[in-house]
Amino acid sequence: MSLASLALQRLLRLPPPRTRRLTVERDRWVPMRDGTVLLADRWTPATGGDGLPTALLRSPYGRTGMIATQLARPLAERGYQVVVQSTRGTFGSGGDFDPLRREREDGLDTLDWLLEQPWCGDGIVLFGGSYLGYVQWAVADAVPGRVRAIVPSVSESAFTLEQLRGDGFSLEAPFGWGVQVAGQERQGSRLGQLLGAGRVRRAMTTLPLADADKAVLGRPSSYFQNVLAHDATSPFWQPVDHRDRVAAITVPVSTVGGWYDIFLPGQLRDFQALQKAGRARARLTVGPWSHVSMGAGAVSTAEALDFALPLARGEEPAERAAVRLYVMGEERWRDFPSWPPPGYEPERLYLRPAGTLSAEPAPPSAPDGYAYDPADPTPAVGGVRMAVGVRAGRVDNRRLESRKDVLTYTTGVLEEDTEVVGEVSAEIWFSSSLRCADVFVRVCDVDEKGRSTNVCDGLVSLTRADAVTRAEVRLWPTAYRFRRGHRIRVQVSSGAFPRYNRNPGSGEPRATATALVPADQLVFHDPDHPSSVILPVRRGD
Repeated sequence: MSLASLALQRLLRLPPPRTRRLTVERDRWVPMRDGTVLLADRWTPATGGDGLPTALLRSPYGRTGMIATQLARPLAERGYQVVVQSTRGTFGSGGDFDPLRREREDGLDTLDWLLEQPWCGDGIVLFGGSYLGYVQWAVADAVPGRVRAIVPSVSESAFTLEQLRGDGFSLEAPFGWGVQVAGQERQGSRLGQLLGAGRVRRAMTTLPLADADKAVLGRPSSYFQNVLAHDATSPFWQPVDHRDRVAAITVPVSTVGGWYDIFLPGQLRDFQALQKAGRARARLTVGPWSHVSMGAGAVSTAEALDFALPLARGEEPAERAAVRLYVMGEERWRDFPSWPPPGYEPERLYLRPAGTLSAEPAPPSAPDGYAYDPADPTPAVGGVRMAVGVRAGRVDNRRLESRKDVLTYTTGVLEEDTEVVGEVSAEIWFSSSLRCADVFVRVCDVDEKGRSTNVCDGLVSLTRADAVTRAEVRLWPTAYRFRRGHRIRVQVSSGAFPRYNRNPGSGEPRATATALVPADQLVFHDPDHPSSVILPVRRGD
């Protein structure tokens, strides 16, 4: 018995396999339309593999290691044959790796090749998370009929564009990923990545930021340089943006995400588009996870076995609600008919004097102030993170809240449970001594002992902050039950570094800025400036 197989069965909470004896055919050639050859490995049971449903995984991260152990093996042991392909320009595949930009053409060419293989079988399933999920969205509207389902997890159809917003540039994820893919075939080991994590974190403080990749790699990362040169609205990214294709998808979709995943807003947008179009059977599962989470991987594998595999065999999967959400605070899975779920009405909680938060608007009052110094930026603590060696998700915020550059506003003790499920936003009336400033807003749950746990957050960058401005902040969506006896808290600050790039205050372009200018910030709460957070609420039961 394979120890790796047994350990993975327990770790992913999988049913016993049909077999633990597998055969792997290495380095199969897959020709593309331009003559480039990509390499793929085929995993099958040692006997009886031909004709089984085929799971296709297309990855830029190689075909061995975690990809093989955690993704291919569980499926190949439980009813699939699995084809794992290295995307263009990675791990032996021909051509140059141009992240995201060739995955539609190469994905469709790979499916054409797969259909020609005598062993392929009648049912094909596309599977995988993150980049492996993006390559599914890139082709999903044009797949051949033998593709019976796609299972993209912690991913979305426009992938990194949310991170490249002109009004809220996420630094940590695109920088870390750009460095990773630029050096992954040279690093050689997971230990090397861990040892390099500190260097990556230090590099993000580099000025100008355009030199940060060279501080780690000794050379530029083409992806990171493109990220700095082109924000999300640039035509440069049009070939990697597949949002407009989602409504045309007809193949069944099961998408898995996490409340603290970097791609959650886009993933929920994609699911809404599927439900609105009504052309594809679609279901959504969101758990209490960050991007790199064993929990998300376990549920994705379960969806590949329980939802996609029956469809690949021409059978019906077991019935389940369209939406299954883990409601944090309650710590329980619940089923809903749609996203966002019905029955939750927007309610405002207003920032008030003396750090209070209430459903009643504030009386006439002076603004609260704090100093923001980009040389000592307000740190990112937990929450939506994707970095090696960094804790993501729910954490204790008390140390963060003790900083002088973080304001907090807290309700009284809740007299009943307050359930928040859906899209969360804030309107913060704000001004700065500088023209350029950021507004970061975070919602927290404060328990009876005073522990403050982050629920969701978001940031917006302002370019006319030297006048009183209503900052409209879109926070991450959530599903959370604030228990009776707890309190709801809102943090306001001017950053969460390095998740978001620190605002230098100078107004210089982010790539070339070298000056760090401290700022004095004001948050207003009075009848003319009713700063508030807007929560989708259902009370009681």
